[in-house]
Amino acid sequence: MTSLLTWTPGQSTTTFTHSSEPLVLPQKSGPKRAFPELCKDITPSCHLNPLLFNGHLQTMWTAVNKAAPAVHYKRRVFASEESNFKGHFTVDFAVAAPPRSGTAEDDGPEDQGLREDPMGVGHTRLPPRTTYFTDKEFEHLSSEDTKPLLITLHGLSGGSYEVYLRHVIEPLIRASTGESSEQGLSGGEWEALVVNSRGCAGSKITSSILYNARATWDVRQVVKWARQTWPNRPLYGIGYSLGANILTNYLGEEGENCLLDAAVIVSNPWKLEVSNLALKRTWLGSEVYSKTMGNNMRNLFETHKEEILKNKSLSEEKILQLKYLYEFDRAVQCATWGYPTETAYYRDASSTDSVLSIRIPTFCLHARDDPIASDEAVPYEEIQQTPWVVMCATAGGGHLAWYELSGGRWHAKPIVQFLKQMQADVDFSKIDRKVGIAAKGPQGGHQTPFAFDPMRRKAHVPGSEAQH
Repeated sequence: MTSLLTWTPGQSTTTFTHSSEPLVLPQKSGPKRAFPELCKDITPSCHLNPLLFNGHLQTMWTAVNKAAPAVHYKRRVFASEESNFKGHFTVDFAVAAPPRSGTAEDDGPEDQGLREDPMGVGHTRLPPRTTYFTDKEFEHLSSEDTKPLLITLHGLSGGSYEVYLRHVIEPLIRASTGESSEQGLSGGEWEALVVNSRGCAGSKITSSILYNARATWDVRQVVKWARQTWPNRPLYGIGYSLGANILTNYLGEEGENCLLDAAVIVSNPWKLEVSNLALKRTWLGSEVYSKTMGNNMRNLFETHKEEILKNKSLSEEKILQLKYLYEFDRAVQCATWGYPTETAYYRDASSTDSVLSIRIPTFCLHARDDPIASDEAVPYEEIQQTPWVVMCATAGGGHLAWYELSGGRWHAKPIVQFLKQMQADVDFSKIDRKVGIAAKGPQGGHQTPFAFDPMRRKAHVPGSEAQH
């Protein structure tokens, strides 16, 4: 772990955690480059708003300050291809700003376009600046272009409209001053889409099954679809909070066969049981954060209860009386997925061990004063055992906050720069994905007949070879 910065008012120290035998990245031109050095070079000094001087103030300010660049989306409803996770989910594709038709609910511009789902599934509401693809538009998405595509997973009960992810997407898709021969949907140098968790962002649930922290089927389907639709595009992934946990699990499940070239993990709660205990330990954690997240999930249930209550093991009366997130997980997630307790669910769905199966360059961002994704839940030791993952931890920043004095969000700077640097300089075709960690303990140590499988899960479909 290497300290980079000295403290001044509003400045947050930054540390990096990585393997002592780091991944070496082949460059498109020039000498090879160590992965941790690239991450350090693209990470600017972290200057935060000195008035928001701790993680609580930073985090709570996200409920007040909703300023963010406008991102416009076209939506498509996908039918799940996973027999054990039936239903529908939505994907929102970032597009160039269409003609304006009025003012959106957040006082930004509203878009002209199709406001009824051509698939017939529909929505409970459409987020601002979101319309549907027509069938014809969607059928003509396929192309041979080489524009990089960012696939995004949002946080718990969020969606494509979230401020923190728009701060990252907008500078990537912003139209360049020069003319591009590959205009695409966004009109900029990058393309981007957001996979909305089921029932989130105004989407409709069409089965009794909600998503959970290790439900990777939808993102896997979208990544495969993107590869088939755009065979020449470099694919990148980014996940925030619960979406970061899901994405980390996906990366571990895919291993060296992952179709993504690189990924970014932001404010991951990692060890879910540890993060839950940390929340329950303090009044703010319990009565503010856990209660707020519990309310959000209860509201999600109320919106979709007609479908969810087709699971006859659920009690509407009990669910509507829940206050905290762990109570919701106990009452709903356990009954849905077959876990005996919420702590069993947390242990099984945690992404800590998944780190050890990742085989693509992965940049992690975390604030050590995050009151929701607790610092004690971060797998610092595991990250030091793999060359594929680098953790950048700032002393301040809260949960998905990182507010600067200007009102900007610091996290967007290293993330955008990382993605652009990887795309511009790294020759992914020359990376050996078989480079990993010793399966039987630390290299050079005692040789044991036992092997550690980081992706061995407890909850699975009996008789199924694959546990994801």
